Amino acid sequence: MQTGDSSNWIEAVALHWTGGLASASFYLPFRWVRKWNWETYWLVGGFFSWIIAPIFFAWLLVPNFWHAISGADMHVLLWTYAFGVLWGMGGLTFGLTMRYLGIGLGMAIALSYCAAFGTLAVPIHNGTFGKLLTEHWGQVILLGVLVCLSGIAISGWAGWQKERELPEEQKQKVVKEFNFTKGILVATFSGIMSACFNFGLTSATPIVHASKTILENSHRSVIWDGLPSLVILLWGGFTTNFVWCLILHFKNKSGKQYVAPAVEADADRIVAGLEGPGYTAPLGAGGNSDLQRVPLLGNYAFSAAAGVIWYFQFFFYTMGQTKMPKAGKFSGWTLHMASIIIFATLWGVVLHEWKGTSKKTHWLITAGVATLVFSTLIVGAGNYLKSKQKQPANKLAHAALVVPHHAT
Repeated sequence: MQTGDSSNWIEAVALHWTGGLASASFYLPFRWVRKWNWETYWLVGGFFSWIIAPIFFAWLLVPNFWHAISGADMHVLLWTYAFGVLWGMGGLTFGLTMRYLGIGLGMAIALSYCAAFGTLAVPIHNGTFGKLLTEHWGQVILLGVLVCLSGIAISGWAGWQKERELPEEQKQKVVKEFNFTKGILVATFSGIMSACFNFGLTSATPIVHASKTILENSHRSVIWDGLPSLVILLWGGFTTNFVWCLILHFKNKSGKQYVAPAVEADADRIVAGLEGPGYTAPLGAGGNSDLQRVPLLGNYAFSAAAGVIWYFQFFFYTMGQTKMPKAGKFSGWTLHMASIIIFATLWGVVLHEWKGTSKKTHWLITAGVATLVFSTLIVGAGNYLKSKQKQPANKLAHAALVVPHHAT
């Protein structure tokens, strides 16, 4: 593969959309996990997504990747890790969002906040927002961001219509604990905290630069330069989730589920406070002796698959960022969020979450998806204009870190 950094907005959009598809699809394997509490399968999946996969792919694709990490200043590592911890809080409540709102609407609302804060807060903090307002390419990108937020608002409107139109019995059938008010509150917290992932990626810029140098010296493609930074950032996310799952294990006495080959047929499954998307009914509900057996191998396999698929969202995200013009990299977060919502909405349709709603609601959700697709094209056009623009002598620095004294 060719070394060096060359922006290509078509490749960038394709890679960001691939990551969005992975993010919107990771929960599907959890639907086949049986007789495990949320904290059990969530932690197994998390071990693969936040520990095993990041280290494995960094080791596989970046020679001596640990040198890029160990050579970074301690404050860079600490801030990257800290933002990972904060992002983990958003990730924990993300499952609760889908519990109350369903997959399609839950992702749309939570990711709207994540898109707005994660995209615009970085250039505002770095002092580059004014530059975007005065440059034609910047104005186009910002227009794309606004169109993206409009698409998310339309999707939210569709969800409100759904909540009004469906009878309680129908809502409970497709989303067992549908609650619009609770869902909005949780989605707000989840979305804002989840935006910390983008801040963590920005804080890890020195690690990315070191990884790029290693790849160039090894005559390898720099498209992999973001992988080592994910190792530290996702350790932070793992810490938050591990602590909470451990608390739930003690509370629910569920730690033995990792090895228990069977459960009592009449022992109700404890529904944890943060129920994930793979909801299963209480044990014994079917009155069948087969319910006593726990499919351990299958549970581990499906949880691991969910974890690896989740990791691929940022595997492709970091690749997509290498194809973005430097000054337009901040808008990659918008592309990522928009693609997640698009595919999550489509999955919601496939899973019949919108069944029984009116034609108006169907038109609204269709308009929301179409608007998000259009926003992606606008953002891509802005980045294309920037990639074709000759760089001035005093280039706009894109890699300012979240903490001012880290800026490069």
